[in-house]
Amino acid sequence: MTYFRQQRLPICPKTLQGFTLLELLVALAIFAVIGVMAYSGLNIILTARLQTEQHAAQLARLQMAFTWLGRDIEQHIGRPIRDQYGDKQPALQGTFSQMEFTRAGWRNPAQQPRSSLQRVAYHIEDKIWWRSYWRVLDRAQDARPIQMKLINDIDDIKYRYLDESLRWHEEWPPDLLNTAPDEHANRLLTALKAIEVTLTVARWGRITRLFRVPGA
Repeated sequence: MTYFRQQRLPICPKTLQGFTLLELLVALAIFAVIGVMAYSGLNIILTARLQTEQHAAQLARLQMAFTWLGRDIEQHIGRPIRDQYGDKQPALQGTFSQMEFTRAGWRNPAQQPRSSLQRVAYHIEDKIWWRSYWRVLDRAQDARPIQMKLINDIDDIKYRYLDESLRWHEEWPPDLLNTAPDEHANRLLTALKAIEVTLTVARWGRITRLFRVPGA
């Protein structure tokens, strides 16, 4: 008996095909677009984070500046001084743009030979809000203030002073030259009740704080 064996044909693997040039170009273009989008998204996130950190730092400086001013006003004391020319100046004097007054409670941990009273001033210069103080109350001609930078990017500042009759003034003591004679004595005896400070900050616009004067 003759057996017929089934003839097996060799199995040829399929021919492996690569990407065509057009497909490579399309893939590269897609990857390029994805890369640009990823970089843009990361850049936006980093920029937003930087701006948030800057805003937070500026806000912290603003809060600290108001804290300094609030502490000084809380310690205000009615002690006049003599300036470098020997002229007597009131315990608190101010205009709509700057203010200077005497405060108590100047701590002295090193036990230096000085008073616990301190003369401080607040003013704006080159869009920077400064706090200044003098080492002595009654100044010599060569006395120079020591300045501390509070916050920058201040476009404007305005102080107002509230008297016991609830009238606002743009300078303190009130202007006595432009008052009627019968009001002159009353103005001399009037007491300061509160101080209003309005800052115009580049990032946030106008910010107003009201500080009560001790004894008011």
